[in-house]
Amino acid sequence: MPLLDHFRPPLLVRSWESFHASWAVSIRNALNRTLPARFVAEAQVHLGTRVEADVAEFDTQPHANGTSGYAEDTNGGPNGNGGVAVARATLAPPTLTLTVHTGLIDRIAVEVRDRDRDFRLAGVVELVSPGNKDRADARQMFVGKTAGYLLTGVGLVVADVVTTRTANLHNELIRLHGAGEGQLMPGAPATYAAAYAPEPGKDQIRLDIWAQPLAVGGPLPTLGLKVLGFGFVRVDLDATYREACEWSRLP
Repeated sequence: MPLLDHFRPPLLVRSWESFHASWAVSIRNALNRTLPARFVAEAQVHLGTRVEADVAEFDTQPHANGTSGYAEDTNGGPNGNGGVAVARATLAPPTLTLTVHTGLIDRIAVEVRDRDRDFRLAGVVELVSPGNKDRADARQMFVGKTAGYLLTGVGLVVADVVTTRTANLHNELIRLHGAGEGQLMPGAPATYAAAYAPEPGKDQIRLDIWAQPLAVGGPLPTLGLKVLGFGFVRVDLDATYREACEWSRLP
């Protein structure tokens, strides 16, 4: 399914908010069909309201697969698209628990929760809104929130299809951590998809990154969401986007 431009004519007359909400529900449904019963995915939609993202503490205990849950790919690999660039960075030592108060910020996301750990957050898919990119303070809040996930070992997928704002939130996230110019997306594309898989170590966090620019008319990739305490689960952005377009009677 080629990516459409939801923010310019002719689709400008349609509600991007409604479409993004449908896309989040489609991603939620796909994850719940894939994840084991221990986990549950939930769609979260908050536009211009206060949200609080509680971030799970590190899970360093072995799991049934004999690993600590950070590296196992239970679905044939974290990345279903060979064109996705892979990079590796390191982050500062984490705090074991963290609550991020993000103030007034748009949020359209899918959260994966762990039933066996009091429904703690285990993975997040964020769909970027125009409000996340239109002001410096909004970008800082979005980047700070997503950094909080990574610093506590929670995997993250970000899809940004907002064509009317030029900021690249991936590059701002990388600069926040001083991870190095090699992890920046060349040309700072306004639209992109990226997956971040943190693996905590003794003194630092290793962060594996899969990032790909997106273009209107081009394809959407499949990315791997690292679920804390489990491993990787695939997020098929193309299939879920196509389903959301069908539900929304687009184009």
